[in-house]
Formats: sequence, C-alpha cells, structure tokens
Amino acid sequence: MGVRLPSAPRGRTAPRRAPAGGPARTLHRRRRRGILIGLLLLLVLSVLSVASGSRPLDLDTVWRALTAFDPGNDQHLIVRELRIPRTLLGILVGAALGVAGAVMQAITRNPLAEPGLLGVNAGAAAAVVTGIAVFGVVDTSGYIWFAFLGAALAAVLVYALGGAFAEGSNPVKLLLAGAALSVVLGAYTTAVVLNFPSVFRTFRFWSVGSLQGRSWTTLWPVLGFILLGILIALLITRSLNALALGKEMGAALGVSSRGTWFLAALVVVLLAGAATAAAGPIGFIGLTAPLIARMVVGPDYRWVLPYSILIAANIVLAADILGRLVAFPGEVQTAIITALIGGPFFIALVRKRKLARL
Repeated sequence: MGVRLPSAPRGRTAPRRAPAGGPARTLHRRRRRGILIGLLLLLVLSVLSVASGSRPLDLDTVWRALTAFDPGNDQHLIVRELRIPRTLLGILVGAALGVAGAVMQAITRNPLAEPGLLGVNAGAAAAVVTGIAVFGVVDTSGYIWFAFLGAALAAVLVYALGGAFAEGSNPVKLLLAGAALSVVLGAYTTAVVLNFPSVFRTFRFWSVGSLQGRSWTTLWPVLGFILLGILIALLITRSLNALALGKEMGAALGVSSRGTWFLAALVVVLLAGAATAAAGPIGFIGLTAPLIARMVVGPDYRWVLPYSILIAANIVLAADILGRLVAFPGEVQTAIITALIGGPFFIALVRKRKLARL
C-alpha cells in the first residue's frame, strides 16, 4: 500500500526538497568523470606511443599516415605496421592483466592475488617454453594454446596447494603456494632454455616481457580471447560483489559460488594466458591497477573492473614509452619498467598497512 505524503498548504510556497539520492548521484558523476579522464589520458599516451621510438616521428607525419597513407613512405609504414599494432597491443595486454588481477582478488578475497604473484604467468611461460622445445612452436598463434594450458594448470595447482578446495580460500596459503610454484616453474623454464640453445634464441625475446617488435601478427591471434575474457568479467560483476562478502552471504543473495568460480577462472586463464602469450610475463600490473581502482571507486566491482582496465592500460603504455625514452635509441623492456613502478608501490602499501582495508 502506498504512503500518501502530506501536500503543501495552499497559498504557500512548498519548501524545496533536497534531491533524492544526492550523495549517490554525486558519487556516480565523479566515477563517470574518472572514466572520462582515464580515456583522455589513454588517448594522449596512445599518440605519444605511436610517435615515440628509435626513430621519432612528428604528429603531422602520424596524422598523414592515418589519413593519407602512402605505401612508398617508410615513415607511414612504421606508423601503420609497427607503432599502431604495438600501441593497441599495449592497451590490450594492460587491460587483460588489470581485469585478471581484479577478478582473482575478488574470488580469493585476497588483495595480493594477481596472475604474476600466484604463478599463473609462470605456468604460461613454462608451457610456452615446452612448446618451443618439444613441438617447435615459433609464433604467437602457437604460443597462445600452450599459454592457456599452462595458466590453467598453474591456477588449479596453486588453489589445491593453498588448501582452498578443502577449507576455503586462505590468502596467506594461496600466496605462499603461488610463490613456491613460481620458483619451481621458473627453475624449469631456465633449465629448458639453457639446455636447448635453439629454444634460447627464440625464447629470450619473448621471456623478458616486452612489446618490442610486436606487429599485427601478434595482435590478431589474442584479440578475440582478450575481448571475450573482458566481456565475461563485466557480465559477472554483480556475482563478484556478492562473493566478495563471503560464500554464505553470496548464497543468501542467490549467487552460485561454483558457477561464478568457473566463469572467473575462465576469465583469468583467457586474459592471463593471452596477455602472456603476446607480450611475455609482465608482473605487478594485475596487482597495482585493481588496488588503485579500489582506492578511487571503492569495492563495487561494477566500477572496479572498468577502472582497472583504464589504469592498467595507461600504466603499460606509459611504461612502454618510458622504456623507449630512457635508453634511446635502444629500449628497456616493459616488464622491467612495470616492476620498477609496481615494486615500490607494493612496498608502500604494505608499510602503510592499507591492504586489509582494500
């Protein structure tokens, strides 16, 4: 039955009411404004990424390469065949790692969870080096299936070693299991590379974690998998919000924990596997971006995921540009720059004891 509100007395002006949901509306505007700022920053970094490199290009040349392409102009070819696919791949890899980290942190309820720290990237790398050594795989379209397989096996193994199948997710056990598995898989990868010189020649360019030399032939094989993984992640944000409150509360809200876990695991394997296959193992992005996102927008995963996409893509592009500038005309690999950024950020968080609140 509806409640009848008293009307204002006739002949008097009714007092102006405060708009319903005012603070919520303000918060919503701030979040949308943050998305817009992130997109503008990404646009600026994309332009800088296309113009930067061992052969710097002015913006007029970049514009003409896009609008009046001349196949006989080598600068236009650099823009079209090298710089644009490299920039797009940086955005995709960053978005994939950011979403994979956010989803892992949601389903494990562990702010330290990310594909690198929990051994998923190491599993993908170990499987790729096996593919190179045993099956002679030499390109991204071949790497990707081994990366998926290695990422999936590593995720299952870490979850089992962490005791999560028996007693639920324990953040400390999961982290220790991930660290131990990363060490073992890293030793295996090193042993294979050192004992197979032909593998070393192919693997060393990929293993550092870099966007250098990546072209359309690297971008196309992973594009569909990354977009599919991000789409699934965005579709399960409400379930992630419910599970972040705990299994019991999630069940009370009508969320299937098994179904959400399966979809979340699929998302992590697709995104971490595809990103690692394309650019090699790049750490700290999956950790840093979701933590920054939660600092800005709170724990609601309907906003954490879009913010993680933008923050991670901006960090990867900025790291790639910085790597090209600090060692000009050479390059410092993207993974090295992200580690230099992510390491101090992680230490600062731990020292301020903010992790528990995130």
